[in-house]
Amino acid sequence: MKPINVGLLGIGTVGGGTFSVLSRNEAEITRRAGRPIRITKVADKNLELARQVTAGRAEVTDDAFALVADPDIDIVVELIGGYGVARELVMQAIANGKHVVTANKALLAVHGNEIFSAAHEKGVMVAFEAAVAGGIPIVKAVREGLTANRIQWIAGIINGTTNFILSEMRDKGLSFDVVLKEAQRLGYAEADPTFDIEGVDAAHKITILSALAFGIPMQFDKAHIEGISQLDPDDIKYAEQLGYRIKLLGITRRRQMNGKAGVELRVHPTLIPTRRLIANVEGAMNAVLVQGDAVGATLYYGKGAGAEPTASAVIADLVDVTRMHTADPEHRVPHLAFQPGAVEDTPILPLAEVETSYYLRLRVEDKPGVLADITRILADQEISIDAMIQREPEEGESQTDIIMLTHLTHEKNVDAAIAKIEALPVVKKQVIRLRMEELG
Repeated sequence: MKPINVGLLGIGTVGGGTFSVLSRNEAEITRRAGRPIRITKVADKNLELARQVTAGRAEVTDDAFALVADPDIDIVVELIGGYGVARELVMQAIANGKHVVTANKALLAVHGNEIFSAAHEKGVMVAFEAAVAGGIPIVKAVREGLTANRIQWIAGIINGTTNFILSEMRDKGLSFDVVLKEAQRLGYAEADPTFDIEGVDAAHKITILSALAFGIPMQFDKAHIEGISQLDPDDIKYAEQLGYRIKLLGITRRRQMNGKAGVELRVHPTLIPTRRLIANVEGAMNAVLVQGDAVGATLYYGKGAGAEPTASAVIADLVDVTRMHTADPEHRVPHLAFQPGAVEDTPILPLAEVETSYYLRLRVEDKPGVLADITRILADQEISIDAMIQREPEEGESQTDIIMLTHLTHEKNVDAAIAKIEALPVVKKQVIRLRMEELG
């Protein structure tokens, strides 16, 4: 049978891994796909690197737009990244009637609605398994494997850099800055780690999962995003003492508020009970927990980045597209799980309406009546305390830490309580507030 011809945009880490794995496992992949899949053309600005990786087995060019216009190319694989030229190339490939495979979570989270609409009109596929959690097949699981379920929530460790940093901070008691430098030395963190450590990368991914789970448009601009750069090792230590671990989670949840449907979409450091499997995901690994009404909780674990794990997802998409290449477009699996006409306009809930439990750390003067004043304020905001630690002051100190865990309450109630607590003369620093999730 005639091979499927693939054009590869970008032959860096993931592109090189894709070329290598596709070549190494060619016979097995052909058996699964039903026909050969071959990268016949590669576009990259670094022609020397492209020639070195391809070793004469593919045509090499530095003109990406010529590649997406090539009539012999059936599928374009976009591994350039970013919002700019990648968007232009993907849209041009679709306009030229070519299927697209991409690992670009930023592009999809920001411009996915436009891209999927164009692909639907043109009758081509856009596949993006590698855009979320690297080699973990979470997109296929949500879009197809759990299709019988009404998804209730998804919570995921979906950024390996931040998970490595938090694991090291907990294990070694080191500060964020020290561990970040070590992560950069080991290659887990980029020279500019902002997207990772400030939660933006995780927000791109949870935006995609939210759209898949709930049949809503991509709404990255409405996600609440907090990173880990301000996280204090003391809070990691206190969380451990209380039976919790802190992870940077992407969370999306279907909610009913005053009889109307809404969706939570948030990324932030989160306390998780240590007895939960996801709390014990360490190092640079990823894990995604999905709660469905029929199946209950399912956990997906594996490498969320790297050349060959991500290449595994890229090639899985190539096989899927190859299998469906000649299928009636109206009977393919929809890009975002739901048929385009069934996408809902369910709003993203403002953070003030999020309901969860909270970890609060207060630096206070060690004197009688302080705790009574604080608990009174919490009670006035209908916030009840689940557990508490009051640390004994060091010798010669006049201040101490009080750590409280609350029961479920709304974010707006906690905001109001914190404002009043910080106004007390006996409270000496800003209140540290972290959210908690039982995930069970």
